[in-house]
Amino acid sequence: MRKLLIGLLAALLTTACVADAQTNANNPPRGMLGSKWLGGNLVIYPGDVAGNMYFVDSNNGSDTNGGTSWNDALATIDAAVNKCTASNDDWIVVHPAHTEDLDADSAVDIDVAGVTVYGIRHGRQMPTLDATAAAGDVKLAAAGVTLHNIRITGGIDATTGVIEVSSTDCAVIDCEYRDVTGQATDVLITTAAADRLLIDGFRLFGAAGAGGNSGIALVGADDAEVRNFWLYGNFATGAIDCRTTKSERIHIHSGAIWTENSNDLAVDDNATSSTGFIGPDLMLMLQDDAANVTEAITGATFMVFDPVYVCNAANQKALLINWTAVADS
Repeated sequence: MRKLLIGLLAALLTTACVADAQTNANNPPRGMLGSKWLGGNLVIYPGDVAGNMYFVDSNNGSDTNGGTSWNDALATIDAAVNKCTASNDDWIVVHPAHTEDLDADSAVDIDVAGVTVYGIRHGRQMPTLDATAAAGDVKLAAAGVTLHNIRITGGIDATTGVIEVSSTDCAVIDCEYRDVTGQATDVLITTAAADRLLIDGFRLFGAAGAGGNSGIALVGADDAEVRNFWLYGNFATGAIDCRTTKSERIHIHSGAIWTENSNDLAVDDNATSSTGFIGPDLMLMLQDDAANVTEAITGATFMVFDPVYVCNAANQKALLINWTAVADS
């Protein structure tokens, strides 16, 4: 009898867990989409999206379509942006096999407030935008714009600001940059209007060779938060660089930086007087085996919160960064 009761209880729990998993898959949290492949087709579960949804697929779409389904998909993200209504919580859903060239300044210009461009991921496959011109970029140019699950590749040398954020309350979530044939000078850059920017889950796979300045350049981006990131490249001015106009009350935490530049600058304030929290949970890998641990974070008005670990040579254990500790007076 006991074994029978245990078996019945296990069956009930399994049924409940499966039902709960199906409920969560079909009803994702607000601000998220669910998706799955069904009969060779990509099916979208819209969750709690208040506005309109437009679909983009370069392989099967056309900019003369309406964009209201995969069968009616548009070919470019910009064509979908042009159909959106400001402050309406409109979403642009991009197929994981979508490709598009960034062949001019503002090649993708998300200039309608409140729009989310959401790339569907299928394993490591995700929508890919290739920078084929030095000025080619994606612009987040209106308030409350979100770029989510988009890969950008550097198909030409010396691109500058492949992602540019120039308005308030924007977000770059789970996006990545890959160096292919050219090293970007700066990958993600802001203007002084990019207050309250959220950069979450950004991955940068750069090049070891010279040519890069920064992975993320914050220009007057007050109250910006950068978290859950991986940045690798040759960063001459700092992997995360505050420049030109000071950024106030920023928060950089929960990430890893690996720089191949002998300046060994992980987080740097070139604007001077930028303020904010650096840490906790940072791992910083430097190039030179030298007395450079303290200088990995350079900014006289930053505040450092441990743990921030710095390593500057292979086959060594990282050291907690050696900043001046607060005095308890």
